[in-house]
Amino acid sequence: MLVLMGGWIVLKIIGVSLGPIIGFLFPFILMGLGYIGIKNDSKLIGGAMFAIGLIMLLGKLSGLFLFLGAIGLVVLGVSMFRGNNRRVY
Repeated sequence: MLVLMGGWIVLKIIGVSLGPIIGFLFPFILMGLGYIGIKNDSKLIGGAMFAIGLIMLLGKLSGLFLFLGAIGLVVLGVSMFRGNNRRVY
């Protein structure tokens, strides 16, 4: 425990912040605790924790979803402009 705390202090002195890493891991931690709660017959609290973690994770990954959606729209537009005659009716 002391080694971890010392390492954390050294990282802060160097200028490395663990905030973004913890912010990304926190939804997974909540989802894991929610899953454990569901398995241990505490379905209401476990389900709520899992749902909150999932919503937080969707918020963190929204930029990735937008990027993939934009790529999909570009590919769709290019395929529409090319006028593929490969359709079989």
